[in-house]
Amino acid sequence: MDIMLYRMDIMLKDLYLDNTSLYYKKRVVMEDKGVGILISAISLSIFSYYIFWVIILPFVDEDHFIHKYFLPQEFAILIPLLGGAALLSFLCLFIGFVMLKSKYQTS
Repeated sequence: MDIMLYRMDIMLKDLYLDNTSLYYKKRVVMEDKGVGILISAISLSIFSYYIFWVIILPFVDEDHFIHKYFLPQEFAILIPLLGGAALLSFLCLFIGFVMLKSKYQTS
């Protein structure tokens, strides 16, 4: 019986906290939604720029004015390759540090 009363008390506290902090929760959700939209817009613009650079630009004449807004085609492969290598190395370092930290915490 005591366990049921304790659980009911916790449920009532959760309900009270949910009602009092509803404005805060809505504000946090709106902030998260705004950040998500911003990240999606940035990712879409980078993706569109890269696709135009790699797929469409090779078929445009070399003397066209649009070429001055893009790097040479060699960088279209070099930049993602270097970015991927950096990302992979940072990921390996992070996993290594986590493994070392967990090894020292358990012993």
